Amino acid sequence: MRRAALACLAACLPIGAPAFAQDHYQSSPERRIVVDKDWGPWLGPYRATLVPSLMQDFGERYLYAPVNRALPPPRPGERRVVFLGDSITDLWDLSRSFPGKPYVNRGIGSQVTAQMLLRFHQDVIALRPAAVVILAGVNDLQGVLQQETAEQIETHYEAMADLADRHGIAVVFGSILPINNYTDNARDMLKERDPATLRAFCRRRGYGFADYYPALADAHGLLRRDLTRDGLHPLASGYARMAPIAQAAIDHALVRRKR
Repeated sequence: MRRAALACLAACLPIGAPAFAQDHYQSSPERRIVVDKDWGPWLGPYRATLVPSLMQDFGERYLYAPVNRALPPPRPGERRVVFLGDSITDLWDLSRSFPGKPYVNRGIGSQVTAQMLLRFHQDVIALRPAAVVILAGVNDLQGVLQQETAEQIETHYEAMADLADRHGIAVVFGSILPINNYTDNARDMLKERDPATLRAFCRRRGYGFADYYPALADAHGLLRRDLTRDGLHPLASGYARMAPIAQAAIDHALVRRKR
């Protein structure tokens, strides 16, 4: 369904659209990747290609339904962790960053927090993890599907966290990553991304907080040139910097959950 829509999109991309938008879909048994879009005159056509599938399943729960059914329950004593998010999560090779860890990737490119909330039961709770790492909000801020306020985004964070609490799942939120305007891909997307609000939310609720920002930002507060190709998504070297931060936050959240 989505593959056909994206093939249609490729045909209508205008001259000057970012190069990475021409080849933005990849597939593997665990991954369905749609890279988040630059803001150009083709955002409307991009949205239009998504309408048929989103009208049927706004949360896009069909993408991970087969692999969820095939995933066995955690073994006794196993501390499974689900990583939930958009393309930043979807592109993260968890087996490389966390070798030997029972960590499960449930990222879907271009998703907003409202969609993640809809699929939270299927892609997180039903998998019976000890913890969930939520990295979301960038597409909300950029208005991929609708215009949202910071308060609306926080409401979705709160709803996901409440569901996790109800089911005994430790919660970790990841800070939104810095980007840069050193490439044409990201030049029109540069906005201030202050992790202070999310950090304060996690502190109030007692959740883990993985602050990736300092590890990825340069002296100007932008995503380091050597850690990205498109100014938006980390390379393997960027994820290597993120991994120990995520692990420390997971460990902290699991300890708090036991208390």
